Amino acid sequence: MAAGLCSRALLLSTNNTQQQHHCCQTFSFRTRRRSRSRSTLDLSALPLPLSTRLPLSRPARFRVLCQSPGLSGPDLAVQDGQDRLLKVPVSNIRNFSIIAHIDHGKSTLADKLLQVTGTVQKREMKEQFLDNMDLERERGITIKLQAARMRYIFKSEPYCLNLIDTPGHVDFSYEVSRSLAACEGALLVVDASQGVEAQTLANVYLALENNLEIIPVLNKIDLPGAEPDRVVREIEEVVGLDCSSAIFCSAKEGIGITEILNAIVERIPPPKDTAERPLRALIFDSYYDPYRGVIVYFRVIDGTVKKGDRIYFMASGKDYFADEIGVLSPNQLQVGKLFAGEVGYLSASIRSVADARVGDTITHYSRKAEKSLPGYEEATPMVFCGLFPVDADQFPELRDALEKLQLNDAALKFEPETSSAMGFGFRCGFLGLLHMEIVQERLEREYNLNLITTAPSVVYRVNCVECSNPCLLPEPGKRRSIEEPYVKIEMLTPKDYIGPLMELAQDRRGVFKEMKYITENRASITYELPLAEMVGDFFDQLKSRSKGYASMEYTFLGYKESELLKLDIQINGDHVEPLATIVHRDKAYPVGRALTQKLKELIPRQMFKIPIQACIGAKVIASESLSAIRKDVLSKCYGGDITRKKKLLKKQAEGKKRMKAIGKVDVPQEAFMAVLKLEKEVL
Repeated sequence: MAAGLCSRALLLSTNNTQQQHHCCQTFSFRTRRRSRSRSTLDLSALPLPLSTRLPLSRPARFRVLCQSPGLSGPDLAVQDGQDRLLKVPVSNIRNFSIIAHIDHGKSTLADKLLQVTGTVQKREMKEQFLDNMDLERERGITIKLQAARMRYIFKSEPYCLNLIDTPGHVDFSYEVSRSLAACEGALLVVDASQGVEAQTLANVYLALENNLEIIPVLNKIDLPGAEPDRVVREIEEVVGLDCSSAIFCSAKEGIGITEILNAIVERIPPPKDTAERPLRALIFDSYYDPYRGVIVYFRVIDGTVKKGDRIYFMASGKDYFADEIGVLSPNQLQVGKLFAGEVGYLSASIRSVADARVGDTITHYSRKAEKSLPGYEEATPMVFCGLFPVDADQFPELRDALEKLQLNDAALKFEPETSSAMGFGFRCGFLGLLHMEIVQERLEREYNLNLITTAPSVVYRVNCVECSNPCLLPEPGKRRSIEEPYVKIEMLTPKDYIGPLMELAQDRRGVFKEMKYITENRASITYELPLAEMVGDFFDQLKSRSKGYASMEYTFLGYKESELLKLDIQINGDHVEPLATIVHRDKAYPVGRALTQKLKELIPRQMFKIPIQACIGAKVIASESLSAIRKDVLSKCYGGDITRKKKLLKKQAEGKKRMKAIGKVDVPQEAFMAVLKLEKEVL
């Protein structure tokens, strides 16, 4: 069709509120375009039937909404994205999540979906839009799951798309599992240049456990090194998914985004229409707002909920009035009512963080549901460490901060702990080392706390008694054996780095189980090794030895008996509990030697000699001594007999002996922090 000549469907309406006439007719006209979706035309030239002419006593203003009959989706999304609060039938709702290995382009794809559907205006757009923490932007990773509601027109019908963007690192797999429980489908994003990675497999298995419809998406096809055909074969062979309808896209360049949106509508099933049943809503996330209290993110499974309803939390047994209900799009937008299948948020002036936990079921107080939803499987911490405030007065603030952070991070566990060196603190459990670092940084940034962390450790079983703190380990005569946790680790690597990675696993007391070639150039190596050996720098070494190409995934196997010892540090004959560690017999000497040498550098010299010893029970395996600060008592002896000098030196030695007996060595905080950092490296 020639420029300026287009076929339009016109919707005419008058401002006269007492009498409105609507007509819709297709015709051709010549006009000058002012924008993509708006046109200016002379209504007097329209060939309208006589019956549709409007009786006007004065000139009226008309609004003309123009839409090409064949256009849908992103072409009109910017205008339609503003109407995403409008209700659609349950059959037109799609709840889906984006899952992938870390750095495969999940957040970039989520950004593009928000932009193409008009949910976020171009002027407001920024990279990693859903990653709203500074920590996420600095590290370039997703830490928290984020939800967003989008509106999309497909074949002239409006659809509501509820997106949940998920993290990709193995330490945040609990976030992924919670988001998948609130969805009916998932986009499996795979980098077209890197192919199938360890977390790709783990996320697929999580999605299959939840019976989700999986749509394979090959991202970054615009890269020079992209090999989409090879990656498709990898997915089919390794994962077992049918990739005949896989979508090739580039989130950065906007290639294939429309195809992804169409596939979401066509292939992901809608939620069940159970609006008539009693209300049951699953809490999948929450956070604490200092002004509004606990804000709950939930998915309505059955029934409806509206503003002002008296709601009941089935696990905690508490009831509140829903002051505010809305949707996440991606900012919070208030609505009056939410139906079965929709995702939204709720504010009810909940001040106690224990009243609304993740996994709880929301129902109506007056019409309670008979049975609560299954909720989530409890997260099992893998790594433990002590968190102590530098300033002892900040202990209450640390407790409040941990309670509020646990609301937003359900995988975090903690219990009170005391230390002779660092005072009152908490023993905290995490899913991994990265999880531990993120929690510590969030506590320091969001709650203005100065913290000291002890060396990370794992849970040991001593005669079937669990022990996560080396200080609480019973004496050798009071225990029969010590069991440590073992994990099954799978490393995916190019074939050139098989040797270095096998050497790394062998050095960490790993037991070789299996090696298989996924493709001609990629292999999967399986080992069983102690979790304590993986807590340190195992992941860093894996990346270093494979030049960044290898990836890993691990699963907990159980406990096995090992030759483990408690390594104590004595300074001037006194045990320093925070520096005690549990090590394997083969590593006891190098660890003890490294710790004593580091302490010698850090502890300030005293007026008496200080022995620094690493001990296993009563046996000293490594020792260093810090020489005393010596006063020159012979400076006044300018002559005379040698006995005079010996008398002065003997008197000085006796004084130092008395001082050593009653003297106490204060280990500075800087020394503790440096040694704890060293423990993280050598263990």
